[in-house]
Amino acid sequence: MFLNEEGNKIGDEAFNVALDYVKKNPSLGVEIGEVIKAVGNTTDAQTFLKSICSVYDAAIKAETRPHVVLDMTMSGVPSETAKSVTAALALPTISTSFGQEGDLRQWRSLEEAEKNYLIQIMPPADIMPEIIRRIVIFQNITNAGILFDDSIVMNHKYKSLLQNLPTRHMIVEADEGNGEAQLKRLRERDIFNYFILGRLSTIVSVLDSAEKCGFFDRQFAWHGITLDSGNLGCSCKNATVFFVKPKPNEEYTETYTELTEKYNLQNLPEISAAFYFDVALRTLLATKEIMQGNDYRKNYVTCDDYDETKHVTRDVDLLTAFKQVSQPESYGKLSITSNGESMMEFQMEMTAVKIRSSVPQTAIDMATWNASLTLPLDVKDSTTMVKHSAVTVYRIVTVVQNPFVIYDGVDGKNRTKFKGYCIDLIDEIRNITKFDYEIYEAPDKKFGNMDENGNWNGMIKELMLKNADIALGSLSVMAERENVVDFTVPYYDLVGITILMKKPKAATSLFKFLTVLENEVWLCILGAYFFTSFLMWVFDRWSPYSYQNNREKYKDDEEKREFNLKECLWFCMTSLTPQGGGEAPKNLSGRLVAATWWLFGFIIIASYTANLAAFLTVSRLDTPVESLDDLAKQYKIQYAPLNNSASMIYFQRMSDIENRFYEIWKDMSLNDSLSDVERAKLAVWDYPVSDKYTKIWQAMNEAKFPNTLEEAVNRVLDSKSSSEGFAYIGDATDVRYLVLTSCNLQMVGEEFSRKPYAIATQQGSPLKDQFNNAILQLLNKRKLEKLKEQWWNQNPEKRRDCEKQDDQTDGISIQNIGGVFIVIFVGIGLACITLAFEYWWYKYKKIPKVVDTGKVVAHSRQIPTTGGGKLETGLKMQGFRPRNPTFPTHSFRRNVGPMTGVKSPW
Repeated sequence: MFLNEEGNKIGDEAFNVALDYVKKNPSLGVEIGEVIKAVGNTTDAQTFLKSICSVYDAAIKAETRPHVVLDMTMSGVPSETAKSVTAALALPTISTSFGQEGDLRQWRSLEEAEKNYLIQIMPPADIMPEIIRRIVIFQNITNAGILFDDSIVMNHKYKSLLQNLPTRHMIVEADEGNGEAQLKRLRERDIFNYFILGRLSTIVSVLDSAEKCGFFDRQFAWHGITLDSGNLGCSCKNATVFFVKPKPNEEYTETYTELTEKYNLQNLPEISAAFYFDVALRTLLATKEIMQGNDYRKNYVTCDDYDETKHVTRDVDLLTAFKQVSQPESYGKLSITSNGESMMEFQMEMTAVKIRSSVPQTAIDMATWNASLTLPLDVKDSTTMVKHSAVTVYRIVTVVQNPFVIYDGVDGKNRTKFKGYCIDLIDEIRNITKFDYEIYEAPDKKFGNMDENGNWNGMIKELMLKNADIALGSLSVMAERENVVDFTVPYYDLVGITILMKKPKAATSLFKFLTVLENEVWLCILGAYFFTSFLMWVFDRWSPYSYQNNREKYKDDEEKREFNLKECLWFCMTSLTPQGGGEAPKNLSGRLVAATWWLFGFIIIASYTANLAAFLTVSRLDTPVESLDDLAKQYKIQYAPLNNSASMIYFQRMSDIENRFYEIWKDMSLNDSLSDVERAKLAVWDYPVSDKYTKIWQAMNEAKFPNTLEEAVNRVLDSKSSSEGFAYIGDATDVRYLVLTSCNLQMVGEEFSRKPYAIATQQGSPLKDQFNNAILQLLNKRKLEKLKEQWWNQNPEKRRDCEKQDDQTDGISIQNIGGVFIVIFVGIGLACITLAFEYWWYKYKKIPKVVDTGKVVAHSRQIPTTGGGKLETGLKMQGFRPRNPTFPTHSFRRNVGPMTGVKSPW
């Protein structure tokens, strides 16, 4: 009895060729009587069952009971129906159905006796997909897309093919009519390694679709696996495909050639036609052997007489008879062991076919494989094989934020390049976990926030839609984000929200020391100086006890100082300096004036010194805002975060929470069901819940939210001063980098709402654990600290020419005290001019005159004596040559006698 299904034309033809072969070779000793056939479809089990029972019951009634059942059904409904009938009626059966151990449900729990006559031999098409597992293991492939056509049965392979391997895979039937869309769907699911099983025409069709999709980049790997014996070709411009096909065994070439030429075994693929022929022929020869003993057919019962409560077995050893058949095979040896393991032995060869401009150019031998459920690939050149394998490429979505991710121009393919802390981080991770990546910016350039409807945007949305494998950037770990994506361990410190303001600029002046006192005060001091100097000169001139009016009294003093107007001016000036004014006036009235001036000078100098220090210090340290609370208490400075940013959402939520607390408290207070005691406990004079963030949120709405960071920075820089204008509240990373690269900005206050930065992956992705291990390794090696140092302290964009605020508090800058040095240079300049004038005056204006002393006549009004008198008129002085013709006079005179014996002072 021959059982088959509609799709297995190769088996049907091979069986007919086997019958013809037996008839034409009587030496085999096999005479074929009536052949009972039943063919089923893949959907209607009941019809197939009736067909089998119909022909079988008819044979029983006609006393032509079948000796053996040759079951060439492939899988599914026909196979299960055939197995059910043969097992129930205990009919000796040879089956070529697809399936490994346990896949044939009706033959899953056979007794030992049943295993001798219910035999399954897997066809080559059932063994061929096992090479995928060997390739995946050798190349450590983490994702795979397996496409097959109707010549391959994969129903039982979905679970078992890559079982216990860390490979995410999809097994789908090739849609040749809509191949491009199918491949794009697989690509959207991060499939980069493709295996095409089936006819050579199916492989070519899928490769042509891949060419239209542009899926022959380095991150893709293509494997064409077929039982056909032809060569590979496709309409590909530049592709490399691993092509796997059966390798003919020269030992069986002559036998197969005879079958094709003499018995017309023309079906393709050759290996399948030869397999079905060999099984059919050996089944007939084995049946001849088991017929030599007792007639095991006498207990056959019809389908109608079958009693499922009475389990029947046959005492027939078809398995041994099949093994002992000495007829040579036509393609490969049939290895018979047990159901789910018996198969044809054959070998497959793998070549790397390079196709350029639709023409196969070279085919490099890569490996061979002895078809088996356990044997590995025999790789000839592992280096070349790895070279042509797909590179593991992950898609990374990012958002630009200095210095973590920075634009870095475009590459040769006009794709945007990036650099920064995160780019160096992912490169370090790549060196550990061995992968490559494609990076692109989020379409909306946002990190990812959830709206009122629960919809996400930004990088989080890209991960949820599986458009990206990794979200890389300064992405904060948040509770709502952890509900939809997975985060790695943090790679950066806690970062919060802070305030960016314009840096205050204190007014500088070289003569700032003069601005300590008002102009009126300086004029008053100057007037007091001249008035005191003049008064001191007057007192010294008119006091009878001054030096110039009482020289005889003070003639023995060591210091003799005449306080003329010049000396008075000099005395008052030097009295204001640590050097002091020198000798004080001799007269009491002059000393009172000097003491008064000293007291005045002491007070003025002390006041000036104290106010100068306070003036220079307070003007620099004056900071109107030092925290968020200070910002909330004032009204001159507007403030707001970026529109739709995480900072804005933070303040919005804090305000909403305060409002909710208020509503809860209000409902509790106004609850009529409360007792008087309970209501009294809620009666308070002050509002028990803070409204800090409610006021802040209102102020932010009034200030209007900037839409971009550039707009926010411009509003800060356009502020009139640090105490009036606009303050930006945002991510501390942005603020810190802006301060790092600008001399006009400052970060104010401590960070709040601090959260760590981490890398996000798709929920359930194995990348999370791989990246965790890599980040921990980098942390232990202090690589993360080096990256932080590189992109912050050693950042090439860092402004190093800014005036440091710390330096301002250490001392007075040259801008504020430089006028003192100008005063020195001006004084030195005036001194030099005066010296020149003195020299000129002495040399050219005061030329000394030489006169005859014999003709000099001293007049009494011209030559004073030491006693205050005068010389007599007409007195001649021998050897006297005066330097000046005229001498000063004063009103204090007295008469003295002739200068007898008086020595001249000259």
